[in-house]
Amino acid sequence: MNTYPELYSLSLNRFSCRSYSPQPVPEDAMMAVLDVARLAPSACNRQPWLFIIADAPDEREAVAQSYSRDWIRTAPCYIIACGLHDKAWHRPCDGKDHTDVDLAIAIEHLCLAAASLHLGTCWVCNFDPRVIAGAFRLPEGVEPVAIIPIGYPAEGVSAPGKSRKELDEIVRRGKF
Repeated sequence: MNTYPELYSLSLNRFSCRSYSPQPVPEDAMMAVLDVARLAPSACNRQPWLFIIADAPDEREAVAQSYSRDWIRTAPCYIIACGLHDKAWHRPCDGKDHTDVDLAIAIEHLCLAAASLHLGTCWVCNFDPRVIAGAFRLPEGVEPVAIIPIGYPAEGVSAPGKSRKELDEIVRRGKF
């Protein structure tokens, strides 16, 4: 049953884009996707995040140097999603830090917003955070968590078929 046809379609068609057109992302589109990330929920509304737009040549090179795969160089722009651990809510009973949870919610809001504007994105977490921290002069306490390449997919690039588990494989009601 498809109760939310627009959201379902957006979720189905959003994919990890690994080949981009050199066309720049318009500033209004960039601000629109970041505004949707801003609206994401976070534990106790702490919003422990900071997003850095990296599109200057030296910034793009720093991102490419932090990640070992060539495809990333095809993106015209990157959003570096940073976590602010000292701003995050920490669960009182065990101190669990919710920075990564909150930031993941905001990043996926950003990715879905980008998809709605026909922009491609990809979560990149396998990078050297020391390279990013140094290149962008990140102060203590600002952790680069993910790099999101963003841009228009290259010609001929589209969402591949998705392989996802069925609901009965991932949903339980009540006790295990």
